[in-house]
Amino acid sequence: MGVSRRFDAFQRRHRWAALPLAVIYKFVDDQGTYLAALLTYYGLVSLFPLLLLGVTGLGYVLHDDPAAQQAVLSSALRNVPVIGDQIRDNVHTLSGSVAGLVVGVVLAVYGALGVTHAAQHALDEVWAVPKAERVSIGVAYGKGVLVVVLVGCGVMVTAGLSTLATAAGATTGLGALGRAVATVAGTLVNIGLFLLAYHLLPARPGRLRDRLVAAVSAGIAWQVLLSVGTWLVGTRLQGASATYGFFGIVIGLLAWIYLLASVFVLCAELDAVLVRRLHPRSLFSMYPDDRDTTAADLRAYASYAESERQKDHQSVDVKFEEPGASG
Repeated sequence: MGVSRRFDAFQRRHRWAALPLAVIYKFVDDQGTYLAALLTYYGLVSLFPLLLLGVTGLGYVLHDDPAAQQAVLSSALRNVPVIGDQIRDNVHTLSGSVAGLVVGVVLAVYGALGVTHAAQHALDEVWAVPKAERVSIGVAYGKGVLVVVLVGCGVMVTAGLSTLATAAGATTGLGALGRAVATVAGTLVNIGLFLLAYHLLPARPGRLRDRLVAAVSAGIAWQVLLSVGTWLVGTRLQGASATYGFFGIVIGLLAWIYLLASVFVLCAELDAVLVRRLHPRSLFSMYPDDRDTTAADLRAYASYAESERQKDHQSVDVKFEEPGASG
């Protein structure tokens, strides 16, 4: 215990060490793995209907230009680089049809609104919003529609930028520069989308500037994961689809979505820890009998109790015994 106590004292004195620990502890307290799993489920449910809807739409809009259809689809699927090529190979034969459009719209709306609803629930848990103050189902779905529209526009913008950069690089021979410009532009668009999501979805929106750290962190992390995934596909995972088939596609897709969902929740936790001053935490606060708690520990545990308030006319009081008091 001597080493642990010394490390605890060290991290309490140094913010750079206390902040990551506090974020991890709050992620665990909020059951962040389950929040990410919920986002992953609805993300998986919504992805294939959205692809069906997108490909069907391309079949109508670009009916006479199959090359343009493939270019736009490839640009959009770069956001799932680990299995994006495999998905593209399995959906490229679809063509525009009324049945596909109707089915795609219904399933895509269900899945996409499920994602936004799960994201709202996750952010309300992160910000410890009392259940009595959380929005009604109508307001939740209204916010969800707005976010879905904004994200859809953002995906179209990034896909268009990627297509233009690739075309410009092929024309001018400056492929590396074009890819760099597209990467920077895509990162900025992603930061803007995360900023809007973190600001609009919680029941307590807060100040826009208080969401900036989470948005920047999530946007950069998303781009890093995208680059790492692209590198893995090009250098380590070639031939994986032939070995594992459709089973590998599904497992890879689940892992990819879960990783992105975990980033979304973790970055939100970072914001909450900074804004609510929930650091430094006691290294031993995970143990129920630990009484060497910090002020940040007390604020965190008081907010968890307050978040369970179910009624407008209900009050929740939290009292902690002094360390020397008997139980």
